[in-house]
Amino acid sequence: MVGTYDPPLVVFSLLVAILASYTALDMAGRLATAQGRGLYGWMAGGALAMGLGIWSMHFIAMLAFNLPIPVGYDLAITLYSLAASVGASAYALWLVSRPRLPLLRLLAGAVLMGSGIAAMHYLGMAAMRMQPGIDYDPLWFAASILVAIAASGAALWIALRLRREGRHTRLLRLAASLVMGLAIVGMHYTGMAAADFPAGSFCGAAVDGGLQSRWLAVLVIVTTLGIIGITLIASLFDKRLHSRTGRLVDSLARANQDLVEAALHDPLTRLPNRMLLQDRIEQAIEKARRHDASVAVMFCDLDGFKLVNDAYGHQFGDRLLMRMAERVRDLLRPQDTLARLGGDEFVVVLGVESTDDAVVVAERITAAVAEPFVIDAAELQLSASLGIALYPDDATSERELMAHADAAMYHTKQSGRNGYTFFTPAMQASASRRLRLLQDLRRALARDELLLHYQPKFPASGQPVIGAEALLRWQHPELGLLGPDAFIPIAERSGLILPIGDWVLDRACAQLRAWHDAGHGHWSMAVNLSPLQFASPSLVETVRQTLQRHALDPGHLTLEVTETTAMKDVESSLQLLNTLTAMGVKIAIDDFGTGYSSLLYLKRMPASELKIDRAFVRDLESNSEDAAIVSSIVALGRSLQLQVVAEGVETEAQRDFLDQLGCDLLQGYHLGKPMDPEAFLRQAVQAGS
Repeated sequence: MVGTYDPPLVVFSLLVAILASYTALDMAGRLATAQGRGLYGWMAGGALAMGLGIWSMHFIAMLAFNLPIPVGYDLAITLYSLAASVGASAYALWLVSRPRLPLLRLLAGAVLMGSGIAAMHYLGMAAMRMQPGIDYDPLWFAASILVAIAASGAALWIALRLRREGRHTRLLRLAASLVMGLAIVGMHYTGMAAADFPAGSFCGAAVDGGLQSRWLAVLVIVTTLGIIGITLIASLFDKRLHSRTGRLVDSLARANQDLVEAALHDPLTRLPNRMLLQDRIEQAIEKARRHDASVAVMFCDLDGFKLVNDAYGHQFGDRLLMRMAERVRDLLRPQDTLARLGGDEFVVVLGVESTDDAVVVAERITAAVAEPFVIDAAELQLSASLGIALYPDDATSERELMAHADAAMYHTKQSGRNGYTFFTPAMQASASRRLRLLQDLRRALARDELLLHYQPKFPASGQPVIGAEALLRWQHPELGLLGPDAFIPIAERSGLILPIGDWVLDRACAQLRAWHDAGHGHWSMAVNLSPLQFASPSLVETVRQTLQRHALDPGHLTLEVTETTAMKDVESSLQLLNTLTAMGVKIAIDDFGTGYSSLLYLKRMPASELKIDRAFVRDLESNSEDAAIVSSIVALGRSLQLQVVAEGVETEAQRDFLDQLGCDLLQGYHLGKPMDPEAFLRQAVQAGS
């Protein structure tokens, strides 16, 4: 009995085979990126879609095969053939989901998968229950199995190569699907060529109520196309979701990298910040420990940078810092670290073989910083103070190295700046003393350890005392009486100068009130203002409340402001000083001649006194330049109708010289040392009598 084929259905079976192949390759790609439960979900869905597609191709091809007898299919055997197809597909997808597929496993998988597909085909043929049974040509039968195995091997190899998404993956999958579809169809029709239907045969499934061909066709086509279509649509949505997720992951990764960069680098210079510097130093120490080497940590501070900010503004100062950072970075090796701690403080970390290596780098840095910077046609000259600490000679930890390098830098500042200093244990003692003073100073106000001494102010003509300047002292419980030079810089750096300054103002005004009540109502009191006090927004209100609290005439209070402080922000200074003088308070420009006053601004300053710095008075008798400077300041004061006060008068000759030049008021040890209130009052009474 000879069968014939319906060409449209043959072509349709080929299309189904190609579609099933594309679905299988797409599932392999999904499995390559799936994890956890998603992996098993895609594997189950892919096995069902691929297995049903191969099984559907078989039965569509069977529908294309026409016999001159009614044909039907046994339902149970048909389902067995479907199970064989799905099982073979599941095994194939499991294989390609493995990270690696060695050649032996590929060959074994091809044999098992090909055997499963062949079993599906011949079970489908057995579902017809032909009587008598179908005869199979041994050669064609063996050829069909070999074709199934070869097709399976090719499918596994192609799926393995195309499971990763690439630039041309979709086109390659289409081409591979065509090859795989032809191979699967070729296996089927090779198997059909092996089948021989004896004359007089009949289909037992058609006689015993099996599935009719037309119903099987509807079931196969609708179910297969539905499952494959749903699978491909789900795969498409998953691909788009995965693509969006990938872009989101990339965006989050870039954002995270930017956040890490911002957290570990200085926003202005892009140099490592304190956090990253700590890690770099620890790594350098560990590396030096392994190789028995040394590490140098250099603490660098720019000299005079604050004046640049005051004169040109912070934006100009930022540009200068960036130029300086570039200049120093060019001097270092790639493995060295240059970090910025903030402000004008930088740290250099480098591996060295000896102290000579550190000396060479330190001299290069100081020389590079000393070269003029030209920014917006402005030429600026700076210098750098460096402190150097070495591992393991000076310290064995990151914290100790930083502390010792900082102490050495502070020593360079005290020694004249513009240079470098290696750490010594004596510097640590000095740093420890400063830290101890800071801790004790925090409690000094509460313990009533601060006190005021008063230095008298005399007219140059030799008349009796007209007032005093309040000078701060600290009666330390262990170190004894400390002058302001020992603790005022610490107070200014820590911010403690604000409450201390308020205390000084209140105590000085209280003392002046007591002297007025004792019959010296014409005396005045001078109080120094620190730069932080002068910049405090509460200064005016503090002064007003203090005067009211002690019932003092504002005209008896003189606030002394250094020339540098007054010129820091001229317009703000003028506004503040005008407010204070409107209250009746007098203003004195202290340390005049050491700053950078503009005569135009000085003319606008509502000051009543100019105080000549003691540095010009010290060598007044022997130094003609100092004499000329003092003479010029006196002349300037007279032209501006200001009283001129000379401080630091220590000899009779100095007093006479200043009197001849025309100074109005004098202060100094020759006339009267700073003393406690009782001694001041006794001396004033004695001088008056």
